[in-house]
Amino acid sequence: MVRHMRRLAAVLAGTLAAALLSLGTAGSASAAPKPAPPAGVDITGTGLSTPLRLHADTDPALVGAVIDQVNFLARTGMPTGPKAANLGPKYTVVVLAGETPKQTYDLYPKAVGGPRVYRPAKQPDGRKTSAGWFLGRLSMSETLRTAGVPLERQFDTVSGGAGGGERVLPEDTLDPAKDLDEALGDLQRLLLLNVGVMLTITVGLAGIALLIRRRTR
Repeated sequence: MVRHMRRLAAVLAGTLAAALLSLGTAGSASAAPKPAPPAGVDITGTGLSTPLRLHADTDPALVGAVIDQVNFLARTGMPTGPKAANLGPKYTVVVLAGETPKQTYDLYPKAVGGPRVYRPAKQPDGRKTSAGWFLGRLSMSETLRTAGVPLERQFDTVSGGAGGGERVLPEDTLDPAKDLDEALGDLQRLLLLNVGVMLTITVGLAGIALLIRRRTR
């Protein structure tokens, strides 16, 4: 009878240990972090009849370049932007996590005075933020064009940086030969001015010396 009870206790102990091990394994499996869904972007706007969707698992470089246009924005921006007539075509970029929209921004690559970004206060993921206008990157137009947006190619675009979708400085200010000529002309005028000053001082000193001689005679 005692042996039978010992065997029964051993069987029960083994069964309980197996059950606990099974629960622990299941708990560990359920606690394992799920892989993050791939990032992506949706682009809609002028000239696009259907949304342009890109995913990081198939177009990582393009997705990264588009997100780079909005990932540098500060917490607060300018309360007002350019006049509507000066904004040019508008493109709305929605940042995705898998198929779930997280953030949305309005991009104006052809705005007068340089690209602009508008961040609405209401975001798809419900996070708290403030509406605001920001200067966009110089590369905005070319980035959107490379992603598939129907924009004219820009050959004078500088990669990165903020502000300026169009050339802000006049074309003639970028001529090094003209700048050199202007610099030499300014130097010549400065030398002539110095010579004139020296002559004036010399004549004045000579006059003073002449007056002193006359009075001392």
